Amino acid sequence: MSLELRNVSRIVDGETWINDVNLTLKPGSFNVLLGRTLAGKTTLMRLMAGLDKPSSGKILMNGVDVTGVPVKDRNISMVYQQFINYPNLTVFENIASPLRLANMSEAKIKERVRETASMLHIEPYLDRLPLALSGGQQQRTAMARALVKDATMVLFDEPLVNLDYKLREELRQELRELFKERNTIAIYATTEPNEALALGGTTTVIHEGRVLQHGPTAEVYHRPQDILTAEMFSEPPINVVEGLVTDEEVTFDETVHFPLNQDLRALKPGRYKFGVRASHIGLVPQNDDDLELSVNVDLAEISGSETFLHVRNDHMSLVMHLSGVHAYDVDESINIYFPTHKLYAFDMSGHLVQAPVRRVGV
Repeated sequence: MSLELRNVSRIVDGETWINDVNLTLKPGSFNVLLGRTLAGKTTLMRLMAGLDKPSSGKILMNGVDVTGVPVKDRNISMVYQQFINYPNLTVFENIASPLRLANMSEAKIKERVRETASMLHIEPYLDRLPLALSGGQQQRTAMARALVKDATMVLFDEPLVNLDYKLREELRQELRELFKERNTIAIYATTEPNEALALGGTTTVIHEGRVLQHGPTAEVYHRPQDILTAEMFSEPPINVVEGLVTDEEVTFDETVHFPLNQDLRALKPGRYKFGVRASHIGLVPQNDDDLELSVNVDLAEISGSETFLHVRNDHMSLVMHLSGVHAYDVDESINIYFPTHKLYAFDMSGHLVQAPVRRVGV
């Protein structure tokens, strides 16, 4: 069952929430909607599900126009970020509820519920009430209810956001495995680029109700078609520095310069915006063409076993994403290493001109 959105828009009280979206999702595909909070991800999924109707445009499933078909007449399931279960029903009855609505036989219900509960590792809790479960077990119950009826489309609206890091990692992996053998369209909304990368499949980057880019997740990550997409698909957002390209070198602010490397020689002379991911800037040199920069520390933001290091000099401000805990004083002077072979080149209007060549193991 394919899903196609043709020129779909949603306008609420004169405000455009979804703006002329064209999108095709293939049968059996795993699809990520990536965007910041209020980008339009939930609105788009509600349109896909039939919970809301577009102000203009069409929605087709398997080539059939379902724009006006209500959600109750579609074989669709949805999982939300809140742990939405029926509190007075056991886990078994929560999972079984869509099958009972479909008038399935009791024997078949028991078989399907236990099979789905086993896949999600909640079979030992089938006789418990949801409030007796941990947060992760409650969300597994909600997922099981969505998966048990073999829906043609399952939508996940940031379903792991309220869980701790370890549980999120575990459930992400399980989700990908669960859908490998299903001919179901899975759509997963997230604000986190790393989650999109972990889930794989295809990614649609959405911003202010518009689709910026759609394609295989790795391709969108490695070849963002503009600066805004690159910012959406980087955490923290990709660093951008303006520079001038001549026949021989690149110059930042007329003082910082380096020779054109193999990847950048295709650029025509002129001004560009260069992007580098925060995780690619290091405290020690990794390659011969790394550019050594002297900077001062603005902030060392430690988060668990990672450090987001904000630095600056007279020519640029940068954010670094470092593994491990790195404590620095404000205004402390350090040297950092800027990988010129990992630079993205965008024209001055922000469109991608040159992406780094992907090397084995990089």
